[in-house]
Amino acid sequence: MILIAVISLGAIGIVGALLLYVASKKFEVHEDPRIGQVQAALPGANCGGCGYAGCAGFAGACVKAESLDGMLCPVGGAPVMAKIASILGKEATAAEPKVAVVRCNGTCQARPRTNMYDGVKSCTIASSLYGGETGCTFGCLGYGDCVKACNFDAIHINPETGIAEVDEEKCTACGACVKACPKGIIELRKKGPKSRRIYVCCVNKDKGAVARKACSNACIGCGKCAKECPFGAITVENNVAYIDYTKCRMCRKCVAVCPTGAIHELNFPPRKEQPAESKAPLAESKAQTETKLPTHQPEAAQETTSSIEVKEEIKK
Repeated sequence: MILIAVISLGAIGIVGALLLYVASKKFEVHEDPRIGQVQAALPGANCGGCGYAGCAGFAGACVKAESLDGMLCPVGGAPVMAKIASILGKEATAAEPKVAVVRCNGTCQARPRTNMYDGVKSCTIASSLYGGETGCTFGCLGYGDCVKACNFDAIHINPETGIAEVDEEKCTACGACVKACPKGIIELRKKGPKSRRIYVCCVNKDKGAVARKACSNACIGCGKCAKECPFGAITVENNVAYIDYTKCRMCRKCVAVCPTGAIHELNFPPRKEQPAESKAPLAESKAQTETKLPTHQPEAAQETTSSIEVKEEIKK
């Protein structure tokens, strides 16, 4: 009996194995070997900045895509995309590098604290409970959810201002900090030539007087920047201005007219000071006046002398 049971179980196992083998061959999915090659060329950060779940998903998308237009690994940048293009025999288009920008300028001096938060130091938890420790309910909470989300040590909380700051040399524009911020104040923007950027460093949607009372650096939605911009790059919506970096030509006219300093310019050379009014014309006019006066006086004296002589001759 035992022998029959062993033989029966062995036969069942063999038949099952054969069925599984046939099924695996019939329903086998052939993977393009180039996917593995592309994945090996990627940095392996699995940050999701490319718009896919990870490097494997991005590699598969690159292989299946007809062209690499719009495909970019933010961590590897142009060199990695060039390698992928050579593997796939496609042309890699140059993509504009981006960088994370924190759109809040509510420093401790500009945004005084009105209460104290005594809870879990998490921006997500704090924002779900109340507006924050200041009168501005739109600004940076400063508890560092973005810092924890960044895999490249590119963002930190400034202890003096209490606001997150981005190290653009380390930032790969993966977008992890953007997703982690519950206030939506972190944005990926075009890095710009020579890392020069102009943006509105505020997201406060309150009306001007309310926003200014909560933070002296807040945008008040006055619209002066929009009127000054000759390229139509600035719009004012929900009481806050926004600069479209695809239209901005970095003329910096908007920066000069902003009454609260909410528009920031980064990595630009210092502005040239307006030359003082020259005093040379005034001095020259005075000199001309002084030189003219003596020339007229002798003529007058000559006329009086000649008239006296004529009168004396008449008397004679």
